[in-house]
Amino acid sequence: MTKTSLTGGQAAVEALRAEGVTHVFGLIGSATMEMFDALYDADDIQFIGVRDERTGTHMADGFARASGRAGIILAGQNGPGATNLVTGLSQAKAAFSPVVSIAGALSSAHQYRDAFQEVDQQALFTPITKKTWTVPSSDRVPEIFREGFRTALSPRMGPVQINLPRDVLSGQADFDMPLQTPDQYRQAAAPAGAQDAIEQAAKMLTAAQRPVIVTGGGTKNTLGHEQAILLAETLGCPLVTAPGHGDAIPFSHPLNAGQMGPRGNPVASRLVKEADVILALGTRLGFNSTFYSYDNINRDAAIIQVEIEPTAIGRFFPVKLGIWADAPTAALQLTDAITALEMRAAADDWVSRFQTERADYLAKRDADAIMTHPTQPSGLFKVLRSVLPTDAAVTMDAGTLCLQATDALNYHSPRSLFTPLDFGLVGFSFACGLGIKAAQPERPVVSFMGDGGFGMTVSELSTAVDTGLGTVTVVMNNGCWGAEKAYQRDFFNGRYIGADVSSPDFAALAELYGGHGFRAERLDEVAGAVEAALATAADTGRPAVVDVAVDPNALYSFRRDSFKHRGG
Repeated sequence: MTKTSLTGGQAAVEALRAEGVTHVFGLIGSATMEMFDALYDADDIQFIGVRDERTGTHMADGFARASGRAGIILAGQNGPGATNLVTGLSQAKAAFSPVVSIAGALSSAHQYRDAFQEVDQQALFTPITKKTWTVPSSDRVPEIFREGFRTALSPRMGPVQINLPRDVLSGQADFDMPLQTPDQYRQAAAPAGAQDAIEQAAKMLTAAQRPVIVTGGGTKNTLGHEQAILLAETLGCPLVTAPGHGDAIPFSHPLNAGQMGPRGNPVASRLVKEADVILALGTRLGFNSTFYSYDNINRDAAIIQVEIEPTAIGRFFPVKLGIWADAPTAALQLTDAITALEMRAAADDWVSRFQTERADYLAKRDADAIMTHPTQPSGLFKVLRSVLPTDAAVTMDAGTLCLQATDALNYHSPRSLFTPLDFGLVGFSFACGLGIKAAQPERPVVSFMGDGGFGMTVSELSTAVDTGLGTVTVVMNNGCWGAEKAYQRDFFNGRYIGADVSSPDFAALAELYGGHGFRAERLDEVAGAVEAALATAADTGRPAVVDVAVDPNALYSFRRDSFKHRGG
């Protein structure tokens, strides 16, 4: 090692390099000029300038989820630049996404003096991150960055915030170079389940008449689908996925029932309502899966829950057996234990019945699709199923049309569906897609949004054009805030207020930004428009927008449980 004198800003960039960071999303600001100046010399790190810190955080979130590495967002300005991070970090926390957020902060000498753009950033970010630090001195920059990356990437993953006061960035200190790299200080091994618990779970599963495996982020984010599938095949039982994680198991596998719960499909939902033993493999059985209600899960089922976060075990539903472990590791352990038992209950009828129902459901989904004008969601989704590339990364917003689309499209490999999950955020999808494209430039990325959500974030078309992020965004344009208008229709006697949205021609707007625009006024124009958008975006490296007119009356109330008191 050699002693090297660096500014705090230079040390911050060297800390990113030590972590193997390749991309930084951010918005320049005067509070972090020392760090931006150091990035100027960092040819191995691509800086992607965004138009808003919120959407930049969604890009970092998408990058992290797609790559499995930390996504970096740099808010150059303290105060308003930092406060714009709040929505994006809250979203990342709900998705357990390892975002490392960095923001400039007020000079230490000016704190608590009502200084220009002063806000207590330490207090602001603490509730919405795994941990927040304000670096106290220049010499501690690498130490805090190491702690930040370790915290973000350790189970369960999640966002962290690092605040860098101006004087810390401009100050000088001597550092031992090169800085520590992750292999020197981070443990990579995943925890295995206790053997006695594994053996007990194996006996419960082999004795079950109606076993089902429910899996989610713990399988998807670890790319543990092969281990989960091997377990299901060994046991001979269906696999069900949590909503928003429909890509955890490839669509075509014969034991895959699809997404469960109030926002899932009826076949998968029935399995969980009737199962006698439920193996929750890397899933919390949380809100989107269950609404925390026994309406969506069998009250009498014995639940075995495998979770890497011990506080999640038995949190929402009592469990018969909890196993603290990494989901794919536990799946292999259970497979070995079940194989060694050489016995299992006859669940063949249970599986055969589900597979018949699943085939009938998929056939009926196609047969019942409404293919007439104006465009209905069912017809739109049928067309999209036929034209989306099987290797596409698909991002979704919240809102009624995206919620319907989540289980209406087919996902052929893990890490191909990216949604707001429990945060239910409108305005997420397009920006998330840009982050995925930065992480996986050769992969087609298709983002679905309503017209309201796209209107929130359309300025990031400039980022996509400037950076060569050729994603395709399908705007399902129904001229309204569809979820809320459905509630006003169904529960408030059609007393509409604030429900309708006016928008420009999004196809023309995309062209004005330097991208490509396509319109589909009728359903029979959708396939051609999406195929042309995919081809053009791939050829030019510039974003394409497909503005699809959808029937404004095709609305659906998802959260009917929230309005039971109003009838309807």
